[in-house]
Amino acid sequence: MAYIPNELLSRLVGCRLFSVVFVMDYVQLCFDSHISDLRPTLTCDIFPVVHRAAGRIRQDEVGYGDALRSFITEHVVATAEAFEAGLRVEFPAGAITLRPTYDELVGPEIATLSGFPDKSWMTWRPGEDAFEYFH
Repeated sequence: MAYIPNELLSRLVGCRLFSVVFVMDYVQLCFDSHISDLRPTLTCDIFPVVHRAAGRIRQDEVGYGDALRSFITEHVVATAEAFEAGLRVEFPAGAITLRPTYDELVGPEIATLSGFPDKSWMTWRPGEDAFEYFH
């Protein structure tokens, strides 16, 4: 089957962020849905950038954890995935983006989205799909 950008990521639209789990060198964003048993998880091997009205906050800046956790209970209103543009998950009060630089890469994966009832999943890697700019 051909890869279609944003097809799987867009399944997050309408889901609520209920948990942000910081694990040593990565973060998991856990979602649920009030209309189904949907419980997808976006595991970010690169810490996402938080975009709020006051500006953007990166992982190494004061207040990053609080800014990311502030999306808990918000529902995803839109997603975007584009070749060479990375990933974007939008909430009513802001967004998170994954578009790492070469210096931010820490391993072979950027993010993985899983946890769908049909077992669909996606792993984004440098040089592939939305992250082709790493070639």
